[in-house]
Amino acid sequence: MRPKATLKQIAKELNVSVSTVSKALSNSPEISEPTKIKVQEFAKLKNYKPNNIAVNLKSKRSKTLGVLIPNILNPFFAKVFSGIEKAANARGFNVITCISDESLAKEIKIIDMLSNGTIDGFILSISEETQKEGEVKHFKEAISDDLPIVMFDRISNDVNCDKVVVDDFDSAVHAVNHLIKTGAKNIALLSNIDNLSVGNLRAEGYLQALKDNGIAINEDLILRCESSEEFDEKFPDFFDIKGKNIDAVFALEEHSSVAAHKQTLKLGAKIPDEVQLIGFADGVWSRRLTPSLSTVSQHGPEIGEAAADMLIDRLENKDPDAPEFSTTIIKTELRQRESTRKL
Repeated sequence: MRPKATLKQIAKELNVSVSTVSKALSNSPEISEPTKIKVQEFAKLKNYKPNNIAVNLKSKRSKTLGVLIPNILNPFFAKVFSGIEKAANARGFNVITCISDESLAKEIKIIDMLSNGTIDGFILSISEETQKEGEVKHFKEAISDDLPIVMFDRISNDVNCDKVVVDDFDSAVHAVNHLIKTGAKNIALLSNIDNLSVGNLRAEGYLQALKDNGIAINEDLILRCESSEEFDEKFPDFFDIKGKNIDAVFALEEHSSVAAHKQTLKLGAKIPDEVQLIGFADGVWSRRLTPSLSTVSQHGPEIGEAAADMLIDRLENKDPDAPEFSTTIIKTELRQRESTRKL
């Protein structure tokens, strides 16, 4: 590997000042075009790389956003990230992405690591363990260190910051209402995210829809778990279609959606004639299953774009009268496929 030149070395060899070299490399209008070309070409020849940390310290801005997601295997978070990157790049910002793996300790470590001038602010969705423990001190410390945060999807009401969420409650009400309007009366609820804020909101929407339609809540039709492992253990005994007269299923995430779809077919029930299915989230499995799965789409890319724009707006906004914090709500969409009957 070739050794990297420094500003001082370039200045000495070209017999100019360090300031001239620095301004030429940053394309400053104070430097003539011939000098710029000479300095830039020589710097490239000598393998010069700018010291970003030094530049950041001087400008107090890195033009980089830190993105922290809980789970890289969840297609929803991948879609959100695509939106973040698109909006950030369009506005001249770079993105550093880290994964908490649903761990509070790792989340704290990542925020501490990036809070040294590497990034200008965070876009994040809280880890499962963080929500379970209710620990938000690390978020508050970052904000107090002048690192703004935008939370999305999984949020904490105990942290004062900008937020981007979907209408989890209302979209659950809408989905269950659709099942009821198409004739369903015994609608099972499946969840393995009962320890997350989004899981609770969706479950509350399910219960509200039953109440609004005068349908009594049957606890025998509700399976709310806090992990996929717990769900997989309880689901086979729970999902007795004939014994419980289940004629529809509302699943709150992809894992339970796929499990319900496979088990319904295994038990010989016809989809959607005998059992209708609606899942929450819109991953590739929804379209690949046969019959294809109707889903509540969260519009992940739009969430990401909104979150990035909110953070950049806050970083660039100098208006003292700007609102302190705001919450943007992204509307979901019920995408009807083959697992539900049409109205």
